[in-house]
Amino acid sequence: MPDIIQNAPLKKLNTFGVDATALWFSEINSPEELEGLFTDHRWKNMKRLVIGGGSNMLFTRDFDGLVLRMNIKGISSRVEGEDIYVTAGAGVVWNDLVKYCVEQGFAGLENLSLIPGSVGASPIQNIGAYGVELKDSFYSCEAFMAETGEIVTFMNADCNFGYRESIFKTELKGKAIILSVTYKLSVRPSLNTTYGAISSELERRGIKNPGIKEISEVVSEIRVSKLPDPSTIGNAGSFFKNPVITVEKFRQLQSSFPDIVHYCLPNHTVKLAAGWLIEQCGWKGRKIGEAGTWKNQALVIVNHGNSTGSAIYDLSSAIIKDVKERFGIDLEREVNII
Repeated sequence: MPDIIQNAPLKKLNTFGVDATALWFSEINSPEELEGLFTDHRWKNMKRLVIGGGSNMLFTRDFDGLVLRMNIKGISSRVEGEDIYVTAGAGVVWNDLVKYCVEQGFAGLENLSLIPGSVGASPIQNIGAYGVELKDSFYSCEAFMAETGEIVTFMNADCNFGYRESIFKTELKGKAIILSVTYKLSVRPSLNTTYGAISSELERRGIKNPGIKEISEVVSEIRVSKLPDPSTIGNAGSFFKNPVITVEKFRQLQSSFPDIVHYCLPNHTVKLAAGWLIEQCGWKGRKIGEAGTWKNQALVIVNHGNSTGSAIYDLSSAIIKDVKERFGIDLEREVNII
């Protein structure tokens, strides 16, 4: 049975750095600790919240239940021909896993460099960046089922991956607690340099034949230039999803806004850059109280000091309202609101 703390502060466990308290809190360092905890019906049936790095959530209030912080560590790999299967514990820092894979020459995660958070959160959110999504390299994960106490393996096809979506955010939300994730990578890179500023940055550096190390370095540099460091200013990275609309609706918008930033997708859909939409509404770098948008990227909401979670939420609501009024687009929050 793991240690359980009452009235635990959560400020240092969320990257927004907002004050919140958990009625009960426990750190899980092994599957056995989780199994032991759930043999006690008091904890099994209590309202709970599972966190990792705390990088994709906004506490707007205290949590009147049990917060479980997944801290299961360890990275291992096995080779099958040109395929590499890398397994990491849910508590491994995501970028530590990416670094490990890049150093070993395992290709597939390099475009996801420097994304904040933990391994356990990666399939829940189907994290993505620079033309790559987790589902492209996800092989399987092991999850503890809270209702039955079983440990179940979920393969890629079981996870219902979508844009920043998965089965773990829908029908299995709060029911499946991810213990470890296995990724299928390769020793033969299939590089994706077409998204964002990757190709232009490679050209600026005079790199004509990049490898995964160069891609990872460039992606990291681009992210640092655009996104604030959570250790110096509270944030959760991109606060909103990039909206996806039909080609027909896009053409209507483009007639009124010729410079609208967009990416064509399959199935007659178009992804819009939420940051561009927000910036056009005058929100880039704007500050209300201690909450505001980042000076270099309007898609990021930041805590300039001691903002409350509810003030940050109210700011996001004002942004949603303005984008809707100007463009007729409904922005959706990517961050989980607690």
